[in-house]
Amino acid sequence: MAKSPATVPILISLLMISQVIAGCGGIGPGNPNASLSSDRDIVNQGEAVNFDARDSTTPDPTIIDEYRWDFGDGEIRTTKQGVISHIFDGSGTFEVKVEVFNDEGGSDSASTLIIVNAIPHIVLNLPDFVKSGQEARMDASGSFDPEGGAVDVTWDFDSTQDSDGDSDPLNDVDASGAVTSLVTSQATNISGTVTVVDDSGGSNTTTWNLRVISRTFRVIWEERHVDYDWSGYLEQGQTEEIQFQPGDGSRLIDFTSTLTLSRDILPIMWPEDNFTLGVDVPSSGWSFSVITTQDNITENSSAVLERSSMNPVPESDYTVFANSKEEVEMQLLNDPNGRFGQGNWNFLVTAMECDPDTPVDGIDPDQGNDWSLQARFVILVLRVSEISV
Repeated sequence: MAKSPATVPILISLLMISQVIAGCGGIGPGNPNASLSSDRDIVNQGEAVNFDARDSTTPDPTIIDEYRWDFGDGEIRTTKQGVISHIFDGSGTFEVKVEVFNDEGGSDSASTLIIVNAIPHIVLNLPDFVKSGQEARMDASGSFDPEGGAVDVTWDFDSTQDSDGDSDPLNDVDASGAVTSLVTSQATNISGTVTVVDDSGGSNTTTWNLRVISRTFRVIWEERHVDYDWSGYLEQGQTEEIQFQPGDGSRLIDFTSTLTLSRDILPIMWPEDNFTLGVDVPSSGWSFSVITTQDNITENSSAVLERSSMNPVPESDYTVFANSKEEVEMQLLNDPNGRFGQGNWNFLVTAMECDPDTPVDGIDPDQGNDWSLQARFVILVLRVSEISV
């Protein structure tokens, strides 16, 4: 974007004046004739300008012995060479003068005008910190050009990475605009830059730091009992397979299962049937089986399969620091010391000894048996809630 129309005639006039006063003829036959030029007439604040007075002359047989430079900003230097470079830290219009001396003490001076564009001022508003997973609002809308021009703002969200491959990790453009946002995913310290450029190409860059802290969560393990019931009828040699996942998304602590067979009507004539109850937990490498027994002729035969203390019982109520609720749940539910029993469980109910019974007319009157299976699991259900601090 160009400077305002009122500014252009002033710049042109200043440059024309600088050409008029660029050199003045030396007074007297033994004086040198100074000449001064620059590689640029308009620069941005902080940029270097090269000045050249080597076209200055002096009558034979004298030689130019010294150059005294006055840059108009308070700095004065003396050199034996007719070239020099200078950086203007301030902005404005500066008259740069060189005085040329020959070896007989004769002198002459020449000058030129340099217009220095002020770089933008950066006004940055960032939060002191944000929690992981939160959005950080990045605000540079207060930045301005001292000369009243428009400014453009770009953001580099990581000063340690050179994402555009230009060997400068501080000038990547990850976002544009005076106001932007940065979403954080984990606790860390983020360092980046913001660059403000004015309508004359003047640029200013500053580094910013954002502290991302962990979030605080309350963890509660809530004990629950989960009951399952199955039933059916099996004849000799048949098997019923039951597959399920007890307490999915929780931690298993104890379980007890009981297989019960209906008692035969005439146990004196027909021997009691026997079934097996087996359990297989592939994810934990655990398998076990039991056979039904009858302790009392008036009771149904049964088999009990149980296991306690499958996993440790953690503290019931405590706080942890993490980046997200999902991270807490994943870490606790997948704790290597608390994963026993996760995944599929397989119960196998098999009819083993349902014959021979005393035949009636040559036929076994009781070829199978009704069965029922009850299982109770003690589980810990995970409750995670964020605490505001």
